[in-house]
Formats: sequence, C-alpha cells, structure tokens
Amino acid sequence: MERELTDRTTPPDWLDANRATWDERVGLHLKSDAYDLAPLREGRAVLHPIEEAEIGDVAGLRIAHLQCHFGRDTLTLAQKGAARVVGLDLSGEAIRVARELAGELGLADRATFVEADLYSAPEALAEDGPFDMVFVTWGAIGWLPDLDRWARIVAELLRPGGRLYLAEGHPAAMVFDTDAGEAADEKPAWRYPYMDFGLQKEEAPKDYTGDFPDLEAGHEYWWDHPLSEILSAVASAGLRLDWFHEHDQVPWPMFSFLAPAPGAMYRWPDRRWLPLAFSLQASK
Repeated sequence: MERELTDRTTPPDWLDANRATWDERVGLHLKSDAYDLAPLREGRAVLHPIEEAEIGDVAGLRIAHLQCHFGRDTLTLAQKGAARVVGLDLSGEAIRVARELAGELGLADRATFVEADLYSAPEALAEDGPFDMVFVTWGAIGWLPDLDRWARIVAELLRPGGRLYLAEGHPAAMVFDTDAGEAADEKPAWRYPYMDFGLQKEEAPKDYTGDFPDLEAGHEYWWDHPLSEILSAVASAGLRLDWFHEHDQVPWPMFSFLAPAPGAMYRWPDRRWLPLAFSLQASK
C-alpha cells in the first residue's frame, strides 16, 4: 500500500472520497470470508474475542453503533439481547444492506440503521438517544480528521452513567509498512513517523480483506491518531477512563506474515513484539 503523507489540513473532498470507497467495499465484503454472515443467519453470532471478553452483558441496553458498515456487529449486539441498537454509517449502500439484513433476521424492531456521516450523528440520532453505550470498533476513528469533535459527540449521545467502548488497531503498529512481510521470515519495515503521523492519502486503494483489485472509487484519506490524541480527546469530552488494554492480536491481517488465531484474529507468529490493538472503556 502506497500512502502519501501530507499535512493535517482537511481536504475538501475527504468525505465524498471516503464515502465512495466504502460504498464500493460493501459488495466486496459481502463476498469475503472476513465478513462471514452464516453465524448471524443461524442466530449464533459473536463479536471478536476482544470485544466478547470486555463489553459485558448488553441485555436490555440501548446502544449506538457508530460507523457500523453494513451492520454485522450491530445485528450481533441485537442478537445478544440489546433492547435497541442504532447503527450509523456514511455509506448509503451499507445502510441499504444493513436494513435488508435486519428484516431478513427479524430484528428490524430492535436494530435500525441511519445513513449519516459521523459528525452529523447528534442530529441524525436525536430521536433515538440517549444511549447506554456507544460502540466503536476496528478501523473507525482513522477515517475522522477531528477526534476532539468525535469524542464530544460520543459524550453527547450517552446518558449519564453511559459508556463508550472503543477497540482499534494500535497506533504503534501503524508506523510499519503493511505491504512488508511477504516472505515468511520478513518483518515489517518502519516507514511512518509516530510523532508526526499527519493525514495520509492513498491513490487506487486496495481493500484490507484480501486479494481484490484496486478500488475503482479513486482515492481515500486516513488520519493516523497517536494514543495521546485519542486519550486526550476522550478526557477533554468529560469522559472518565475506566480501563485501557493493549492486545497482541487484531481482527485483520495487518501484516501478511501474522499468524491466524482463534476467533478470526491474527497475531505475531513468534514473540509478542508490540501491541497490534488497544481497547478502552470510558464513562460519562
């Protein structure tokens, strides 16, 4: 993957460009083993092992799932007993598929979907909140230029005592070239500066799930946010950090030589070199 580091000035086409790539990804992901829908259709869906071990019982909760894609995890939370789950995503195609799945599974009364970009969430979800939990996982916040605003929106959506659950790829791992490691004994090369991530623009992006052709949508934008920025945004929004965990596994092949692990995860094949993911809970 060839990423162009730029300054942090938000490009005027960032939202339209990213929406186009995510509209296109929906069809790819419906054909990918990485988004296997069989467990969901059989009523036995589970989240990834990290989330399963950390989020606790969701029975009876009202949950906002931000950047929900086509709703697989949204519907899983509903199957796990949430009273109401509202998924929000910028992709019209993703929301269309999510609504079809909710109807197919008989969950449309408890799982609904709203098409809107993240920064429009307070208005788009005004009639659905406040929520007991805001759920954000895996490759979500990197598509956002302004984390302070994101955290304020999370806080606005939560009821007093409600909590944010966030699980993401670890910024420390993002400094490496994800195309490295094609050979079994090759480790990823350090390529990007952790202390000055900035905005990254990728031309003709590939999808992260497998050997699909380049996306036709053109280009996309990504912001690598260091941990200090993430934690400071959460704190500045008035949320209290309950806990913070680091993990040696991640739910996609971040590097080609990572070894498959139980629960559709990937981890270092030998020693635990550095964290591949982190998770946190913060309360209002």
